[in-house]
Amino acid sequence: MEILTNAYDVMVEFLTNKEVWIKIGEGLLKIILILIISTILIRIGKVAIHNIFKVRAKSPLVVTERREATLTKLLVNILTYVIYFISFIMILEVFTINVTALLAGAGVAGLAIGFGAQNLVRDVITGFFIIFEDQFSVGDYIRTGTFEGTVEEIGLRITKIKSITGEIHILPNGSITDVTNFSISNSVAIVDVSIAYEGDIDRAEAVIQDLLQELPAKYEDMVKTPELLGVQTLGASDVVLRVTSEVKPMRHFAMARAIRKELKIRLDQSGIEIPFPRMVMYSRQEETAPKPNESKQEATTNKQGLKEGS
Repeated sequence: MEILTNAYDVMVEFLTNKEVWIKIGEGLLKIILILIISTILIRIGKVAIHNIFKVRAKSPLVVTERREATLTKLLVNILTYVIYFISFIMILEVFTINVTALLAGAGVAGLAIGFGAQNLVRDVITGFFIIFEDQFSVGDYIRTGTFEGTVEEIGLRITKIKSITGEIHILPNGSITDVTNFSISNSVAIVDVSIAYEGDIDRAEAVIQDLLQELPAKYEDMVKTPELLGVQTLGASDVVLRVTSEVKPMRHFAMARAIRKELKIRLDQSGIEIPFPRMVMYSRQEETAPKPNESKQEATTNKQGLKEGS
């Protein structure tokens, strides 16, 4: 009972001590001030990073838009982590915690954890080389393993890829080994057009050639005049002609659709038929074969007798 009484007296004395409440209030104000200043610094840093890349055209250092988007997000993330870490240390100092001893202990613990966090180290190192070598950037369309889509974000540890159907794939950088980047060089649109066997192939090729000469002036995504390669395959009911067109990166899907539309309209105007699948049906009637010693006329008579009897 005496222990409870002493504990109660200590608690009352603590709660009624003005100096304690003044220290608590000062500590809360410092923490709030640290958080406000951290938020302001992060916002100022983001604006400064974006403004730095806005003047890239005036500097001798050439930075592409792809690399700019990647470096911008990376620098913003690093800035945010650094400021939050410094803020956390300052908040610990407000609580009169020995930060130096804590950091020393954290260093030893970090060394021990590092041996068991090899995957994390591998992810960070791989992320560094992805950014340094410019293997791909934010906005690029890539394929890695079974994942394919647009790069949304590149960090030192993870990369986010958005598929064409909207899913976000979050991949550790260490798992990214083989990468196919579709956004670095020009793409090629491939279009196959079918002509009926009864059609005039030479005339169809001449009509298509005339059309292809007009398309670059109509579609700015075409790098050069599309090319008619000639007969690609001989199908069951059609002759397939192949057209290729070099276009800007990742514009081959849209340009292929546009070329198909233009070909359909021009061939219809020229009276050239684009065939459709055909099915030929044969009707076979079983006939009574004539006997070896039976004349053709007798076999015919027997056949007619069988029909009348039926």
